Amino acid sequence: MSDTSRRYTAREMIEKLISFDTVSRHSNLELIAFVEDYLAGWGIASRRVMNEDGTKASLFATLGPADKPGGIVLSGHTDVVPVDGQDWSSDPFKVVEREGRLYGRGTCDMKSFIAIALAFVPDFLERGLKLPIHFALSYDEEVGCLGVRPMIDEVIRALPRPEVVIVGEPTDMKVVNAHKSIHAFETKVTGLEAHSSATDKGVSAIIYAAELVHFLAGIGEEMKERGDPSGKFDPPFTSVQIATIKGGTAINIVPRRCSFEWEFRSLPTQDAEEIPRRLKAFAEEELLPRMHKVFPGAMIETEAHHIVPPLIPEDGAPGESLVLQLAERNSTEAVSFGTEAGLFQLADIPAVVCGPGSIAQAHKPDEFVELEQVKACERFFSRLVDHVTA
Repeated sequence: MSDTSRRYTAREMIEKLISFDTVSRHSNLELIAFVEDYLAGWGIASRRVMNEDGTKASLFATLGPADKPGGIVLSGHTDVVPVDGQDWSSDPFKVVEREGRLYGRGTCDMKSFIAIALAFVPDFLERGLKLPIHFALSYDEEVGCLGVRPMIDEVIRALPRPEVVIVGEPTDMKVVNAHKSIHAFETKVTGLEAHSSATDKGVSAIIYAAELVHFLAGIGEEMKERGDPSGKFDPPFTSVQIATIKGGTAINIVPRRCSFEWEFRSLPTQDAEEIPRRLKAFAEEELLPRMHKVFPGAMIETEAHHIVPPLIPEDGAPGESLVLQLAERNSTEAVSFGTEAGLFQLADIPAVVCGPGSIAQAHKPDEFVELEQVKACERFFSRLVDHVTA
């Protein structure tokens, strides 16, 4: 038996997947090739969905009767966030156990879910599946859920309708049926350079950018006051934040250019067009007329970078009820982070989020997953095996 077709424990598979450096700026093809070979060793064919330049791939595979409706999609992203500048106490790409925790980049977000699902492949096959299990592994989730979109379009829409997609992001094995949307933008301000002794002859891009930032901050405070009517989200409002800002060239030059990146994370019921619409109106009605008095060529341009749709609750849906049973939970939760679940929902496939680990540990140095969470996820998959083989 080859190394890829041997039976892995969940712990061994976690260690294997963590060993691949799949930071979003790098290729994930080495990890994808391993999973392909592993599944092939158990007689399972896979399909790659490549990115445009061939450096990354999503992977789709089915266990059991592929043509039967009512199957379960297990969805996870293979990329992780960078470790640059973070103070790790051990190698981020080598699993280390300390005090009941497994440390490593991706242990929480979210390779442990993928690893445990893969470790259960022999169990699914030995019991004989009555319903299909579909693996949907994507790339570049951390930079806008890029990889899952073509996989949904090319592969998953063609499936007999699954009962539910389980997105294995870290939820402490709670069942999440609602999350906020993510809307990311870059705003570019173009003014007019001048000597710093003659500010009246120039248009400072930084000063006008600062007014835009202040305006967005004001909207953020307003959103806090509006709150969350559902009472489910933490923080309980649509949040607005400025991520980066850059501009200017020297202390004695009125800056011609300034740009800043910003986002808002919106409650599912929020009008997603409101904030960019209000920013545009402020720029056009308040700022540009003042800028144009000095320099008619001044500009303020806002470009949408990416949008991750919300996950909207479908209380009582059969797939949601099934996952509640598998997780041994009595109620659903809501989270403020975005996932691929909303994209599956847009494709008319019910989706929930449920996976091991806490989002509080994601993206940090010394990221970890509790061993007890790994065990809880293993129990979840044992019950899933029972469901699809009964």
